[in-house]
Amino acid sequence: MPLQTVEPQRLYRQIAEQLRTLISAGEWAVGTRLPAERDLARQLGVSRPSVREALIAMEVEGWVEVRTGSGVYVLDRSGAPSLANGRAGEIPPDEWGPLELIRARRVVEGEVAAMAATQAKRKHLEAMDKAIASMQADADRGVLPLDGDRAFHSAIVESCGNVVLIETVQRFWDSRRGPLFERLGGHFETVESWRSAIAEHQAIYEAVRNHDPDAARAAMHEHMDHSHKRFSVSWRRTKQQKTPKK
Repeated sequence: MPLQTVEPQRLYRQIAEQLRTLISAGEWAVGTRLPAERDLARQLGVSRPSVREALIAMEVEGWVEVRTGSGVYVLDRSGAPSLANGRAGEIPPDEWGPLELIRARRVVEGEVAAMAATQAKRKHLEAMDKAIASMQADADRGVLPLDGDRAFHSAIVESCGNVVLIETVQRFWDSRRGPLFERLGGHFETVESWRSAIAEHQAIYEAVRNHDPDAARAAMHEHMDHSHKRFSVSWRRTKQQKTPKK
């Protein structure tokens, strides 16, 4: 049999594989609550965000159920794997971890915002302003303002006039449509959290409009830091809230 190409696995996949193996071996019975993220992270020698990404992947695949305000519980896989809110699915092998993605965006888009503050033209500023208005209108209707969010970040990077940066940022944003990020958002995104995000977008826009690259970079960093924090709240502290429509 010929040798197969060896590909490095994403860290969250390696963590998920270990946890699946332990569940299959009976380490945690059906209905059992898994140890807290911090305990799993300490035992595995990894960060809590990486553990969270692994748990979200396992939920998508039907191994566990995340109960906000309570914890993460092992599901019965004796029959066809399924979740209460839909069928279990497969995670594309090339999907990025959501929290790791936010950290990467902080690095790249912070500099992009600084560039935009020195290069943005009237049409780009108008596009940013229109995108924020669209986000606000969607939030007011209880709809996740994803289209306006993408339009805002696209307008910023397009003002830089660099095709590589444009395609990179667009791929970053499009990765948000993956099952991991969508499931994570389903647990933690609310109209209230989006209102905070819209205010952060407004701060970025003001800095770009004022041609202040340092302020634009700082505002983008703050936005990404808050985004990471919003997705990193303890499962047990997260309040049950009505999820906005998509």
